[in-house]
Amino acid sequence: MLCSGHALSPDQPHHFSFGIWVSTLARTGADCYSIRIGRWTEVRQIKVRHMKILSCNSNRPLAEAIAAYLDVPLTKAEVKRFADMEVFVEISENVRGEDVFVVQSTCFPANDNVMELLVALDALRRGSARRITAVIPYYGYARQDRKSGPRTPISAKLLANLITSAGADRVLTIDLHAGQIQGFFDIPTDNLFAAPVFVSDIKARYDGSKLMIVSPDVGGVVRARSLARRLEADLAIIDKRRPKAGMSEVMNIIGDVEDRHCIMVDDIVDSGGTLCNAAVALMNNGALSVDAYVTHGVLSGGAVSRVAASPLNSLVTTDSIPATEAVRVARNIKQLSIAPLLGEAMLRINQERSVSTLF
Repeated sequence: MLCSGHALSPDQPHHFSFGIWVSTLARTGADCYSIRIGRWTEVRQIKVRHMKILSCNSNRPLAEAIAAYLDVPLTKAEVKRFADMEVFVEISENVRGEDVFVVQSTCFPANDNVMELLVALDALRRGSARRITAVIPYYGYARQDRKSGPRTPISAKLLANLITSAGADRVLTIDLHAGQIQGFFDIPTDNLFAAPVFVSDIKARYDGSKLMIVSPDVGGVVRARSLARRLEADLAIIDKRRPKAGMSEVMNIIGDVEDRHCIMVDDIVDSGGTLCNAAVALMNNGALSVDAYVTHGVLSGGAVSRVAASPLNSLVTTDSIPATEAVRVARNIKQLSIAPLLGEAMLRINQERSVSTLF
C-alpha cells in the first residue's frame, strides 16, 4: 500500500546490506516506511500486526537492537532464578492473540539458556499467544547432529523436540552447523545466512584486492563457494585431520594462495585451533594476509589468546553470541551486528511475506 506524500524526513533511518544491493528502511510516520534500494525509492505502509518481542537473558543486547530496528518495545517480562536455581518466567503483558518472537541464543551456559527458552515458550503458550516463534541466533548442540559412535545421542534432534513440545510454532535461526538440522523440526524453520553481512564488510575492506575465499575444511566448501560467488573470487580448501574433538592438523592446501588476500569462512569458531593452524599454513604458502569470517564466535577456553597470537589479521564474528570482555578488548577480533537481518526476517514472518527473497 502506497503512502501519500513525497517529502520525507525520517528521524533515524536504518541501513542494512544484503548481497550486492544496499537498502535503507526509515520510519516516516505511523506504520509508514520509505524503502530505498539503490537509486530507487518506494514509500509504502508496513503494518506490524500484533507483534511482541520477548528477550530472555542469553543475548539481551541483540534483542534490544532488533527491537530498535523494528521500533517495537521489548515485552515486559521477568526471567529469574529461584534459590535452588530453578528457572521462572512471568510475562507482565497480555499476549493473547499476539504474534510473539522469543529471542534466545543457546550459548554458554547452554543448559541454563535452553531451559530459559523452554520455560518462556511454555509461559507464552499458556498465555494464549496466537503464534510463537523461537528466534535462536545460535543453535547450541548443533554439532551433535548425528551419532558419532555407538550408544551416543543426537542431541540436536532432542533439542528440536523439546522446543517444539514446549510450544514453539516456528523457529528462526542463522547459519545452522548443518542445514539438515531443519529437518529435525516438525514446524516451519527459517535458516538465515550471515553471508550478506560478511560480503558488505569484505567489500568495504578489500574492494579491488585479489581475494581468495578459503574453506577451513571439506565440510564447509558449500558455504565458502557461496561467499566466493558473491564476491566473484576464487576458492581454496584446507585439507585437515581432526585427531580428537577440539584439535585439528592442517594436511594440505588445495588451491594457489600465493599473493592473495585470503578470507576463511566458517559457521562456528570454538577453540580456534582450526583457524589458527590454517592461517599459519596459508601464510607459509605465500598469502599476503589472512582474515576469518565466522558467524558464531563461541571462543571457549583459551581461544581468544590463541587468535591474538596467530597470524590472523582479523577474526570477524557476529553478535549471535554476546562478546565477553576478553573478546571486546582483543586486538584482532570484532563483531558485526545481525540485528537488521533478523529484524527484517521477523517483520516478513509477521506480515506473511517471503523470507528467502532477502538473499
